[in-house]
Amino acid sequence: MANGRVFTIGYGNHSRAEVLQQLSRVEVSYLVDVRSAPYSRHQPDFSREPLELFLRDNGVRYVFMGDLLGGRPKDDECYTDGKVDYTKTRAKDFFVRGIARLKSAYEQGFNICLLCSEGQPSQCHRAKLVGTALADEGIDVLHLLPDGSRRTQAEVIAELTNGQGSLLAEHFVSRKAYR
Repeated sequence: MANGRVFTIGYGNHSRAEVLQQLSRVEVSYLVDVRSAPYSRHQPDFSREPLELFLRDNGVRYVFMGDLLGGRPKDDECYTDGKVDYTKTRAKDFFVRGIARLKSAYEQGFNICLLCSEGQPSQCHRAKLVGTALADEGIDVLHLLPDGSRRTQAEVIAELTNGQGSLLAEHFVSRKAYR
């Protein structure tokens, strides 16, 4: 069986229908929610329960993995000066288990898409944390952008590191201080 594909998407200001259209174009079987808190005050249609029902009604399975791959881990050891330290997070058992689950789905031939709220992958943990870990496993990640275009993980990392590639990728931290 051929490997699947891994995509990411951030819903930003888009509707569920617009997100579904992008998922349909790349034949996604599973939408993997990597938000630590799968709820939205600003876009309640993207809260866990209504989103899961909408996706099921449209032939896409919803999987919550924010507890394993979320951008705001519960483990205090993942933080440095209040910001999530992605190097520390990647070393945690919960994160390693989450990446193993994604890798297994990929190896089984499923097309999966990681969902978060941030529209731009360069501003989100789905590229800086999860995408980097997947790339280190030899898995290509393609980011679906709000305008319908796509960017590779390597292109996003090059943007973040001013072309220095993975040399700096392991030192990413969250944009915001959470603790």
